[in-house]
Amino acid sequence: MPIIVNLDVIMAKRKISLNELSERVDLTLSNLSILKTGKAKAIRFSTLDAICKALDCQPGDILEYVNDEEEATNL
Repeated sequence: MPIIVNLDVIMAKRKISLNELSERVDLTLSNLSILKTGKAKAIRFSTLDAICKALDCQPGDILEYVNDEEEATNL
């Protein structure tokens, strides 16, 4: 998949748990876990906004585009 979710990296840098982030952004643990593991198919801008506010980061810190060709050569 060409979009990589780096939420776990940012959470580790900010030393925040999934439970704490869930409370701050008012998302269920299961939905946040789906996003964190990269299994989500979409994300609402309002959710991205809330996560960025809670983690004091930019959307590009959480979401990363990887060209399919680059991904194939890195395997």
